[in-house]
Amino acid sequence: MSIVWQDKRVIVTGGAGFLGTHVVEKLRPAGCEHIYVVRTRDYDLTQEERVKRLFSDHPAHIVFHLAGLVGGIGANKARPADFFYQNMMMGVLTLHYAWKSGAQKFICAGAGCGYPEHAPLPLKENSLWDGFPQQESAPYSLAKRMLHIQSLAYWAQYRFPAVVAIPGNIYGPHDNFDLEEAHVIPALVRKFVEAVDTPPTLGNGGRRVTVWGTGRPTRDFVYAGDVAEGILRAAELYEQPELVNLSSGMEASIREVVETLADITGFQGDVVWDSGRPDGQSRRLFDISKAERDLNFRARTSLREGLELTVDWYRTHRGEARNMVGTRLR
Repeated sequence: MSIVWQDKRVIVTGGAGFLGTHVVEKLRPAGCEHIYVVRTRDYDLTQEERVKRLFSDHPAHIVFHLAGLVGGIGANKARPADFFYQNMMMGVLTLHYAWKSGAQKFICAGAGCGYPEHAPLPLKENSLWDGFPQQESAPYSLAKRMLHIQSLAYWAQYRFPAVVAIPGNIYGPHDNFDLEEAHVIPALVRKFVEAVDTPPTLGNGGRRVTVWGTGRPTRDFVYAGDVAEGILRAAELYEQPELVNLSSGMEASIREVVETLADITGFQGDVVWDSGRPDGQSRRLFDISKAERDLNFRARTSLREGLELTVDWYRTHRGEARNMVGTRLR
């Protein structure tokens, strides 16, 4: 049990969501007994009076801000104003009232897509402001980028330590598997599991999975449990504002993910590449040397192992997973 967390009161916004669930699962065995998970039905973090009330009702030593409106390329293109406004307001208000309530430290999740679209690879923390991010996700990613500016401002004026951890492409159990909103791995996990586990419709020509794009783009995929571990280390070790990448430091193509999932699930049908759909950014790879140096952090879960864990979890929890809104394949 880590003495760091003994008797600490902790708030986790988004603690019932994807990454937040993994952070809460890491906090408990670390010795943290006083965790308040913020839920939207109780406190709308885009409303100032409700954020103010949150910190009055639940004063905390440490605040993890992991709540956010997130989604894949399609969702970002369809609702750019929502992605900008909600993420901007949540970040600004939560950090401000964490400081004002007397919290000791604030740790939040930034956005890997916030790096400039043409930044040299691997992506280093000091290149975050060197250009404009990918167009499709810019409203979301720039709202998240501003957490870095806010953290520097509150340190300069108030000496309030706020840490921005930038994860790679996170995946794993508890993700959003709704096909209209999901990122690439949960969408593919759902498609392959359903293709294998659901009997094909009579006369449909057999099992088929349709995948957006060409399969050529690469991403730095990282298992959510590993990111959660890095976030806790950042909270334990950093005492001033920091920007730090938390990822695997390895590239994998979408095609590699598809082939691995087909093997894991036992899929033997046809994969159809919908090249008329956007690929998104061609490559993404993170420099993790700062996390290795400062936090002794390295992602321990291989891509195949993480995909196996995610498939197993989804098959077991399909009924309660966030997957019921969209049904159209993309």
